[in-house]
Amino acid sequence: MANDELCWMSAADLAAAVSRKKISPVDVVDAVLARIEKLERLNAYVTVVADGARKAARAAERAVMKKGARLGPLHGVPFSVKDLVITNGVRTTFGTPLYKDHVPTEDAPMVERLKAAGAIMLGKTNTPTFGWIGATHNLLFGATRNPWNLERTPGGSSGGASAAVSAGLGPLAIGTDGGGSIRIPSSFAGIFGLKPSFGRIPTYPPSAAWSLSHVGPMTRTVKDAALMMNVCAGPDERDVYSLPAAPVDYVRALKGSLRGLRVAYSDSLGYAKILDPEVRAATAQAARVFREFGCRVEEVNPGWPSPFEAWRPIFAGGIAARLAPYLGERDKIDAGLLRIIDETLKASPTVYVQAWFDRLAWWQHPRQFFAKYDLLLTPTLACPAFKVGLDNATEIAGKPVPEWAWTPFTYPFNLTGQPASSVPCGFTASGLPIGLQLVGRRFDDVTVLRASAAFEAARPWAHKRPPLG
Repeated sequence: MANDELCWMSAADLAAAVSRKKISPVDVVDAVLARIEKLERLNAYVTVVADGARKAARAAERAVMKKGARLGPLHGVPFSVKDLVITNGVRTTFGTPLYKDHVPTEDAPMVERLKAAGAIMLGKTNTPTFGWIGATHNLLFGATRNPWNLERTPGGSSGGASAAVSAGLGPLAIGTDGGGSIRIPSSFAGIFGLKPSFGRIPTYPPSAAWSLSHVGPMTRTVKDAALMMNVCAGPDERDVYSLPAAPVDYVRALKGSLRGLRVAYSDSLGYAKILDPEVRAATAQAARVFREFGCRVEEVNPGWPSPFEAWRPIFAGGIAARLAPYLGERDKIDAGLLRIIDETLKASPTVYVQAWFDRLAWWQHPRQFFAKYDLLLTPTLACPAFKVGLDNATEIAGKPVPEWAWTPFTYPFNLTGQPASSVPCGFTASGLPIGLQLVGRRFDDVTVLRASAAFEAARPWAHKRPPLG
């Protein structure tokens, strides 16, 4: 098998082939490392642990050859880790010069569990400072580029992860999401991303946006994400908010029926005023596909008020608190982030507390909505990928828009903690990916994954590759 073809195999297929001695973990790791080097222009990885990955691959190969060896479900499969997630002995910079030499002494739970399942860590992927924007660039490593168009951002804040998975630089990636940071880059880069229920996969240490932040899988296929969920979901005493283990095999659950599900599609939710016409057309068409599965699909406008004024103080407050001690080194903090920190620190503490009350009050809208519907479909984002280097989209459909106007569908479900995914559902005329968001009831990760898998089977995307060679 050609080296590049190894890079495009799914994690599920790689694990199966490795366990049957059809493919060597050493060959897999060597192939992916070679492709990472070949595509350095993407700037997806900021730290590559080539020696450590090769050492782990050799150990994985020895284990395969050992008679009676018990192999983990991801034995020999490469994965990457967002540079906001700590890794034992491997620097974790949080996307800032302030932490450029920071080397943790333990792994985060998700990293620990992937390694225990036999997966092999390749390195760390790029992120904006503490994940503060939905694009990926920082003062330490510069900008990550979108594999589908190098002049566009791959999204953020898990943009290094989305670029890596999209470009064949490792089938599995760990991302984090405090306002859309798994779903935004998954949409922009044409891959699958899942924000599990809050606490489903433990987070440690706490994120700057701790009560909003989820950690989860970014992959080319839904099955690969389900494999990661099987390995990584479940409580950890380091995360007091981690959920009890669910008695479910997420891979097996993908095969369940969707017949009879009540599915709502909304391209506004009541407050999203501007939507790119190509995004609107692609996502509306994708929503109609769910009728093929026996779902009852309705196009709705629930008339919700915007929850932005609840989300922003909580999100910005956490990052401001984390970076406030470093304001004496302002040259090491992004200008836009400095503005947010300064504004946040000047605000009354009651602004932060009021945001929490507003958050709890806003929950009543989706609570009542999901009493009627099993699943909500929306565009993942209001526009396709914008120019690399920008912090936010500056216009949609030719109209100027304020900051964050392009993400009206993602951050609300960080406030509620509900599971949500982004599935690729089409392309613009210029070849940029478009994502459809699937939101489930509280704790119902299974339905989100099952519905995502059904859509993937009906409208497959994993065979589509960006024009990189």
